Amino acid sequence: MKIAFVGKGGSGKTTLSSLFIRHLAANEAPVVAVDADINQHLGAALGLSEAEAAALPAMGAHLPLIKEYLRGSNPRIASADTMIKTTPPGEGSRLLRVREDNPVYEACARTVPLDDGEIRLMATGPFTESDLGVSCYHSKVGAVELCLNHLVDGVDEYVVVDMTAGSDSFASGLFTRFDMTFLVAEPTRKGVSVYRQYKEYARDFGVALKVVGNKVQGQDDLDFLREEVGEDLLVTVGHSDWVRAMEKGRPPRFELLEAENRMALQALQNAADDSYVHRDWERYTRQMVHFHLRNAESWGNAKTGADLAAQVDPGFVLDEALAVPQFG
Repeated sequence: MKIAFVGKGGSGKTTLSSLFIRHLAANEAPVVAVDADINQHLGAALGLSEAEAAALPAMGAHLPLIKEYLRGSNPRIASADTMIKTTPPGEGSRLLRVREDNPVYEACARTVPLDDGEIRLMATGPFTESDLGVSCYHSKVGAVELCLNHLVDGVDEYVVVDMTAGSDSFASGLFTRFDMTFLVAEPTRKGVSVYRQYKEYARDFGVALKVVGNKVQGQDDLDFLREEVGEDLLVTVGHSDWVRAMEKGRPPRFELLEAENRMALQALQNAADDSYVHRDWERYTRQMVHFHLRNAESWGNAKTGADLAAQVDPGFVLDEALAVPQFG
């Protein structure tokens, strides 16, 4: 299952995504976690030191390797140089799987031990001064989109992505790449503003969206969120001494997280798992192609000097049936 956490800056989306990742690991689920926020904090929230978090390899820095590996023997893609962030897979493309070992994970992922297991962590890498003013082709977040386009995952596997804050999540088709999107909202007008933007923008793409109310301190906060987001409100989270200790760099064992917050995390997993019955690989592939053709026409063809529409394999549908390990 592919799961995104979104919300305005400061809403607590990184904290909640890290708690959810810990929860999945405690349940012995295989997890690939991705920090797709340009402000990289997920590693620290998962217990890495500043030095360890800073040493995480940047996916954007390995984009040539990612492209070359995923291209495989796809005859529709002349070279890795003609691949852009939305290039869809086709016959001959290499696909990524949650549980396998491959050159992309070797270069871009690091194993992070947690109290009750371990997860793979990947990061886009922070934006630097040299990134300012470049086209979206060079966007570090594009490496995440390209990998998700080539990912086949099963019902008992989880890819959890901590997305860019605010409406920047809409900057590409990346927001459509998930089975479930959890929007973290505080009980304030600003807190629900991103929800309204997201709901409106995502409506035409069938994005499954649930709201997680964070920093909820009483009935008035709960009533406010219910009035503002209605049935999209899935669960709320209040103050946590465990989280406060984690933010100080001294987290207790995860099993000591407050019972009500453990129940909230289980509600998130239940909602994600329930979305599986609505998974539609044909629609997923159509949306992938839609954004690729749009990017090809608006900037990709000019950037690469190639007709990127020709990369689309009309007979190919991404599907779990393809989730058989490939080698070479």
